[in-house]
Amino acid sequence: MINPDQIKNWIQDGLVCEHVAVQGDGQHFEAVIVSPAFSGKSRVQRHQLVYAALGDRMRAEIHALSMQTYAPEEWTGNG
Repeated sequence: MINPDQIKNWIQDGLVCEHVAVQGDGQHFEAVIVSPAFSGKSRVQRHQLVYAALGDRMRAEIHALSMQTYAPEEWTGNG
């Protein structure tokens, strides 16, 4: 079973991040991600970057992932 730390590591391995926090129960996960790559990007584009970092795991191993994505200038540290 996948745990939140694995997802956090996979995101950090595929995307430069200033902050990543993941919570979940093994099937459903919630992530807060702060990355300079998100600057100037729409919410959809940001999610696509995360999906790209996770690769095939998003289809095969992770059943549900909700995300809050922030550029560093948007992040207040409250997520």
